[in-house]
Amino acid sequence: MKPLTKICTALILFCSLLVQGQGQKNYQPSPENLEARQWFQDAKFGLFVHWGVYSILGDGEWVMNNQNIPVDAYEKLPAFFNPIDFDAEEWVKMVKDAGMKYITITSRHHDGFSMFDTKASDYNIVDSTPYGKDVLKQLADACKKEDIKLFFYYSLLDWNRDDYYPRGRTGTGIPGRGEGEWKNYIEFMKTQLTELLTNYGDIAGIWFDGHWDQKEWDGKKFGKLKVDWHYNEIYKLIHDLQPQCLIGNNHHIAPIEGEDFQMFEKDLPGRNTTGFGTSESDIGQLPFEVCETINGSWGFNLQDRKHKSEKELVQYIVKAAGYGSNLLLNVGPMPNGKIQDEHKESLKQMGDWLRKNGETIYGTKAGPSGPTDEYATTQKGKTIYVHLLQNKDVVFIEGFNQRIKQITYYGTQQKVTHEFNDYGLLLKIQEDRQDPIDTIIEITLR
Repeated sequence: MKPLTKICTALILFCSLLVQGQGQKNYQPSPENLEARQWFQDAKFGLFVHWGVYSILGDGEWVMNNQNIPVDAYEKLPAFFNPIDFDAEEWVKMVKDAGMKYITITSRHHDGFSMFDTKASDYNIVDSTPYGKDVLKQLADACKKEDIKLFFYYSLLDWNRDDYYPRGRTGTGIPGRGEGEWKNYIEFMKTQLTELLTNYGDIAGIWFDGHWDQKEWDGKKFGKLKVDWHYNEIYKLIHDLQPQCLIGNNHHIAPIEGEDFQMFEKDLPGRNTTGFGTSESDIGQLPFEVCETINGSWGFNLQDRKHKSEKELVQYIVKAAGYGSNLLLNVGPMPNGKIQDEHKESLKQMGDWLRKNGETIYGTKAGPSGPTDEYATTQKGKTIYVHLLQNKDVVFIEGFNQRIKQITYYGTQQKVTHEFNDYGLLLKIQEDRQDPIDTIIEITLR
């Protein structure tokens, strides 16, 4: 092959990969969408719900892949799924009491089972379970009644449908998977998304996951994309049906055109402590959301005892807000439709803390300093809130050089002893004012 031919071939391949990664071309968010983005940015706290027939096995939402359960065996699970204790209004009340502003729930996860009344397949909660009712419809009605926004998680990958072909990186050991047509799979997804955005009222957002399944992986980083996800068609469909509906995609790369917020899985923005997350260089300008589990699992896991403490959870939302990000905190309901008591207690503790200190979180933007392990800062107008996350008599806020009017302990008029130097702000914290979870200092700027 001649050098020029090689160059042309490489350019064609490069352009082809770019097209595969493109989103909605020439996307201009509507006024309703921009308003929704601002609401989302101010909301700061939501509930993530991973729930499906996998909850019966009590081993997380990836159990089909992790145990290589054959397709025909896994398809027996819906016959045992009868969540008669599910109470949408009770869930929504719990969310409000926790200080959360929205719910994101799995409409279809990687196992391919739909948790709503879809006409695109009978492999769904209405047609294939003894329960026979649409839990998403019940939740949508309860959310509307209580003014809680509703987002739908939607899996791009599918271990059940033959048309999810070519295969991705996961599910390769599951027996019984067939071959089909990728174009039919895209049409299937478009049909389901149309249903979700037509039959459930105003939907605040679609939370995509699974893009990474079709990317090559060498154990350290993702490589080339193997398929065309048709994001131009899918994103346009969503925005045409509901212009305010926000689109996010858990692809672990920089935002794609047509997306409205950027999420970070089990990580603060750009930290990438997981090794598969979004790097600092891929942080965009869209509103942020961090998603994290309340224990160690997304779906119900009977043996998971890694329940996070009140201190861990409060400090996580504080650090997220310090990045200007929301926290989407996950629970995995049990197969009967109940949420574990210890998780409900954790959410209650979060609500109690936010009722007292929510002013320092809701409606704020990232502050001028941090976050670090010692502190995070948030800001609202001319007020900066310094969240001290360790009990120390002296805390130094590096690089802080704003002109201040006063510094007080939050919720009081008691002044904080402080001094400036060339490198930042030194705070001297009284021992009797130190909080074991979060000592909040309020700085008023001139």
